[in-house]
Amino acid sequence: MARLTEAELIEKYERLSSYENEYLSRGFTRIAGIDEAGRGPLAGPVVAAACVLDPGIKILGLDDSKKLTAKKRDALFDEIKEKALCYSVCRAEAELIDEINILEATKKCMRDCVKGLIDQGVSPEVLLIDAVKLEGTGVEVVVPIIKGDANSNSIAAASVLAKVTRDRIMAEYDEVYPGYGFAGHKGYGTAAHYKAIRELGMCPIHRRSFLKVIH
Repeated sequence: MARLTEAELIEKYERLSSYENEYLSRGFTRIAGIDEAGRGPLAGPVVAAACVLDPGIKILGLDDSKKLTAKKRDALFDEIKEKALCYSVCRAEAELIDEINILEATKKCMRDCVKGLIDQGVSPEVLLIDAVKLEGTGVEVVVPIIKGDANSNSIAAASVLAKVTRDRIMAEYDEVYPGYGFAGHKGYGTAAHYKAIRELGMCPIHRRSFLKVIH
């Protein structure tokens, strides 16, 4: 795919700021985007992130993290951490996922991220969330957005923070539990991953509730 020009990147950034601009125009100043990475894999944690961007600073190239190359995600990861007003990243391990289910574990992570922002002195007034109805945050304005990571810069930034963090976690687990290929498939249910489970059995980071029967 052809690389976008700076003018095109700026135009895209402005287009993905429509939700943020709507609430800024209504007098809100602390707008947090929230997203997660790792709801579908057979192993490893689910990771959520919350990010409050600075309305005066453009971070060009933001998008759904799955659409970006690993190199671009890594570069944006560093830029977001440097330029965001505030961010928080949390995780829920396989044991908790098995105990309360993946959706509830994801929501707990997201609520923990909101608390993380508050603990840093930034109490969000609006939460823009990628397609999850999140209760129990104490924030009055909560806006679930379908495909939010492709339609909101704040959610896209959270998407990058969550995915890069999780990918790095899985690369570390690849060294702790060799033979499963975690650095490559990141815990998703590839044919190679299922084959490794049949040969080696499950390891401590596998989600038992996702793997009740392996043939």
